[in-house]
Amino acid sequence: MDATFTADDLAFRDEVRAFLKEKLPDHIRRQTEISPSYVSKEDTREWHQIIHRQGWIAPNWPKEHGGTGWTATQRHIWEEEYQAANAPRLSPFGLVMVGPVIYTFGSDAQKQEHLPKILSGERFWCQGYSEPGSGSDLASLKTRAIRDGNEYVVNGSKIWTSHAQHADWIFCLVRTDTTVKKQEGISFLLIDIKSPGLEVRPIISIDGGHYLNEVFFTDVRVPIGNLVGEENKGWTYAKFLLGNERSGIAGVGKSKQKIDKIIDAARQERGNGGATLWDDADFRGRVMAISARLSALEYTNLRMLAKEEAGGKVGPEASILKIDGTEIEQGLNELLVEALGNYAAPYDLDSLRLDANLDLVGPDYGRGAMTEHLLRRAASIYGGTNEVQRDIIAKHVLRL
Repeated sequence: MDATFTADDLAFRDEVRAFLKEKLPDHIRRQTEISPSYVSKEDTREWHQIIHRQGWIAPNWPKEHGGTGWTATQRHIWEEEYQAANAPRLSPFGLVMVGPVIYTFGSDAQKQEHLPKILSGERFWCQGYSEPGSGSDLASLKTRAIRDGNEYVVNGSKIWTSHAQHADWIFCLVRTDTTVKKQEGISFLLIDIKSPGLEVRPIISIDGGHYLNEVFFTDVRVPIGNLVGEENKGWTYAKFLLGNERSGIAGVGKSKQKIDKIIDAARQERGNGGATLWDDADFRGRVMAISARLSALEYTNLRMLAKEEAGGKVGPEASILKIDGTEIEQGLNELLVEALGNYAAPYDLDSLRLDANLDLVGPDYGRGAMTEHLLRRAASIYGGTNEVQRDIIAKHVLRL
């Protein structure tokens, strides 16, 4: 196995760095630095379209559907450099989730209707999976879709629907057969968010922001042509999608940047005796411990990358990336909040906008730290809870 970069890989990395430095608008980069989870839809779309014009918007897609044709190593380099550059996270629901489902299992009409608009950023999506009582046990979902002529009539609700307030369409798992094993009676529907009877209600999270939503369906009529693949085969497509959703979740580049920010803050924060927080051996040790764990995660990621480059397939062991990536993220957020001390506690979401004229409480490098700390407490839950990921490793990797 060779997990090192070739000369061509390093040249590609330089090209990516140059593109990000030249093309990422400064106002979007600065907004992402302050509040990475609350970059506006308008800014996200502007940046999406810049990458689309470059031809780099869908690195994981096959070239025939608009992908880049990059190697696995190039995709890894793009992801790491992207995170390190403070570029905003693009909406994953179209590019990472439903797009691959459509080009793999969808009809020609669905491909023609949706794929170009996903690539261009014209159409934003959200994911209708979780329901009250159906989170980790997703197959127990109860939202019903009953056939009525050339339409399905959908009733039920979804919860924890990220960015539904920004979405144009929602892809949903619905129950189309109640007489069979629960995994065998589920179908995959594409639904226009403006459909009569569909209502989006905000969920305000612990940080005070609007990131999540409930979505209610009351006699929502969906054309039969919006069914992806075969009726009652939706669980197959859902598992395929979840595999894509968990890719890239390690977030190594973002966490490396966070460590630098923590060290910078600790070197500036001083106690009553005049010493800096970085002079405290206990604090330094905790930073170094999590930094070592991040290095181990990076090499694990590279080993999986080398396996993929050699023609192998990364399977359930990818759950390791999800577990460690999210736990490291949470640990780093905690350390940054601790480094800021009392300055981290008072904050106002309105102050996280670039155009805000509110006086900051504390240093500028602490702006947004508490928001990320609170919101990302859910990182070990979304994308498949870490407890479930450990079960996957125990069963499918360790054969316990």
